[in-house]
Amino acid sequence: MKLIFALSLLFSFTTGCKDNTAETATRPEIANADPVEVSAQDGLERAYFASGCFWCVEAVFESVKGVKEAVSGYSGGHTKNPTYEESNTGRTGHAEAVEVIYDPQVIDFETLTEVYFGSMDPTQKNGQGPDIGSQYRSIIFYQNEAQKKIIQQKMEEIAKDYSKPLAVEVLPFQKFWKAEAYHQNYEKNNPNDPYIRNVSIPRIERFKRKFPQLLKEDAH
Repeated sequence: MKLIFALSLLFSFTTGCKDNTAETATRPEIANADPVEVSAQDGLERAYFASGCFWCVEAVFESVKGVKEAVSGYSGGHTKNPTYEESNTGRTGHAEAVEVIYDPQVIDFETLTEVYFGSMDPTQKNGQGPDIGSQYRSIIFYQNEAQKKIIQQKMEEIAKDYSKPLAVEVLPFQKFWKAEAYHQNYEKNNPNDPYIRNVSIPRIERFKRKFPQLLKEDAH
């Protein structure tokens, strides 16, 4: 669940944010599986990322040139058809993730990995910012060996910029489960939500200042 907090030093929860760090490990059969490659459709390709709250990650990627759409959902776990409530127990193994649908003629997978690492804290384990638990852990998924190599090279580069080790998991993509309808475009549709105002928007603004050259003209 999303942690809601006020800037007046008062912290509260909308529906009970849980710290589920006891269930953090990705199962071996997931980590050691052969990656599933998703075929391009109508010239558009797909990439998958997890980095804390999917409301935040979706909004970041949708502001990027070449990204047609980012879809909130769940990935990296061992159960079928996970729900929001089930994933928040930390027992499904899934992390909140996004499916990034993009035009490879405009933006490539390597640049998407730069967007990913440039919009989060890669050293925070089992969470991002105020969202804590294995369902908020950071994962970058690869669909083939070429993508895996790009990810590994990028992680080697950015590791030099941090005093703490990187906590991002690199996993073979298996399956993406689309989240419930009310989660889609949540940041855009709920601008006055306290979480959006105090967590999502600041995170997006930090990203926009860092990568102005990647932003769509109408990025809000």
